[in-house]
Amino acid sequence: MKDLKGCVMAEELGVNEIRGQRIENMRRLEELGYRPFGESYNETISIALIEDAFEEGKKVRVAGRLVSRRVMGKSSFAHIQECGQRFQVYAQKNVLGDDNFAAFKILDIGDIIGVEGELFVTRTGEKTLKIEKWTLLSKSLLPLPEKWHGLQDIEIRYRQRYLDLIANPEVMSLFRKRTEAISAIRDYLRNDGFYEVETPMLQAMAGGAAAEPFKTYYNALNSDMFMRIAPELYLKRLLVGGFDKVFELNRNFRNEGLDRSHNPEFTMIELYQAYGDVETMKTLVLGLITHVAESVFGGLLVGTEAQPVDLRPDAWREVAYSDLIKERAGEDWFELDLETAKKKAAELGCDIDPTWDFVEVTQEIFEKLIERTLINPTFVTRLPARLVPLAKPCADDENLVDVFELIIGGREIAPAYSELNDPIIQKQRFMEQAGGDESKIDADFINALEHGMPPAGGMGIGIDRLIMLLAGADSIRDVILFPHLKRRD
Repeated sequence: MKDLKGCVMAEELGVNEIRGQRIENMRRLEELGYRPFGESYNETISIALIEDAFEEGKKVRVAGRLVSRRVMGKSSFAHIQECGQRFQVYAQKNVLGDDNFAAFKILDIGDIIGVEGELFVTRTGEKTLKIEKWTLLSKSLLPLPEKWHGLQDIEIRYRQRYLDLIANPEVMSLFRKRTEAISAIRDYLRNDGFYEVETPMLQAMAGGAAAEPFKTYYNALNSDMFMRIAPELYLKRLLVGGFDKVFELNRNFRNEGLDRSHNPEFTMIELYQAYGDVETMKTLVLGLITHVAESVFGGLLVGTEAQPVDLRPDAWREVAYSDLIKERAGEDWFELDLETAKKKAAELGCDIDPTWDFVEVTQEIFEKLIERTLINPTFVTRLPARLVPLAKPCADDENLVDVFELIIGGREIAPAYSELNDPIIQKQRFMEQAGGDESKIDADFINALEHGMPPAGGMGIGIDRLIMLLAGADSIRDVILFPHLKRRD
């Protein structure tokens, strides 16, 4: 342990020594007239635009972080980085003058600078900017990690995402694509006539899903409040009010576990279309996901080499929940008594709670043994009504509901319903969920339904999981800029 502690202390001492040297360099730059912080630098052009519209002899002005430098006597080649893209710059003593060139050599890797000059191409064919003037914009007092040596620890990458973005251009690219994907989703829905709205995140009752909420206290109202677990009940109130096509893209909060596909704070879109149904939602989600895949991620073959996913329309299929259960647990599954079903589920590898009923045992088989095997897009339909209390019963069987769960890449991406708009049945289902305690149901929502909600199709799409799928990411933490982590001691 002493040796290990000694290594850590030596590493920390090394960083402190580097920081001290950088502060000394900052003082030297100040003596030469450079302000280490606070300079603005307007009217710049992005590196991406320089690359796209490159023209030798063109004058440009660009800012970025110094990420490499090679000094050769009276000249120096360097690279600056902006939004994950690098561009070469060239400094010459006879152009900058003695003092400015000397100051350029004092700069540290990680400093943020602005440069002005003329574009040219080197003998080796690299596009370059010949610096005529440069400005210090922000001094870096701590060293940046080496890409291959200093930032491989996954937890450090998540905790210090700013370093991850600097060191790994592919990470910057992923998060830029996430932003573009969200914009593409919004544009697609707006073009289809949907209105984007905002509903409360702080709610008196946490409804719209079966999940454990985060609880807080509202001093002004002298009452408990909850962070929302879903916006569903408020969006349906808007259907009652006359919004025929409505969506919200925002955060939900669920006080549950952390794993590779769950984060307690997550981004989701929920949308509702009056006079539609689950079939309407099938058409909508297929068009939406393929649009984002093609326009942002470059095609309909996504996922990873180990687990490719085909999003082409003819690869999407539909299958009833009961058929999948029978394929895995046997054709006679729904004829078994509860105790026999529990025993068989345990033999199949499921951990069965002795208090579970038949529906819960069946759902465990689906979640643990079936869902992960559904790689190409699969609409799983006709689920047990107990699992989806806000959906309409199937016309031919009131024990089943007219819904789908869209599974892609082994994960649920989007559930959708023909929405229940019968206030009498809705109240009965809420009462069953609440164990008969009427104080635990949302009476105002039932009141809204009694004023008349049009038949509608509704759907939720987990944005984080969708980006995981399209980007081929293995963990939800890879697609959330600042994922929740356990606190360090």
